[in-house]
Amino acid sequence: MGKKVLILAGDAVEALEIFYPYYRCLEAGYDVTIAAPSAKKLQTVLHDFVDGVDTYIERPAYGLEAHASFADVDPTHFDGLIIPGGRAPEYIRLNEHVPTLVSHFFEANKPIAAVCHAAQIFATIPEVLKGRELTAYIACKPEVQVAGATYIDANLHTDGNLVSGHAWPDLPGLMRAFIQKLES
Repeated sequence: MGKKVLILAGDAVEALEIFYPYYRCLEAGYDVTIAAPSAKKLQTVLHDFVDGVDTYIERPAYGLEAHASFADVDPTHFDGLIIPGGRAPEYIRLNEHVPTLVSHFFEANKPIAAVCHAAQIFATIPEVLKGRELTAYIACKPEVQVAGATYIDANLHTDGNLVSGHAWPDLPGLMRAFIQKLES
């Protein structure tokens, strides 16, 4: 039986941060479910840096189908969790089902991959990060610290079952570490 991976997303999820892990997991033969506030076509975004602009810019990117709503997902049916960044984490963290979904993977010590702004979700469930270490996009450093974790200034970091990445350029290493954990 193949591994089952859950990806949490929503509109304005960063395109590379969802497509790369999604297709990499499919390539590995995993059964992947993308869950969002509702099962619908999500609008992804592209974040990039432009000379002379102090922060990233955002452009619309591709559409991608969410297979299930958060309310319909049973986390016990999954072997691993991926949380991409973009702007989706800032609002999906407010969904009543997301803390329970995410907490399950920490409590069950199942592999979790979190990249970029995914750390914003952890700020709403600080009990999962107390005493842990992770990296994230630098603008999320306050959320990491408020959640009781130590922000690691690195592109990739692994702490137990949690593999974290700074941003989309770090996806090859993030997915390599996540898959190693999933297969062990």
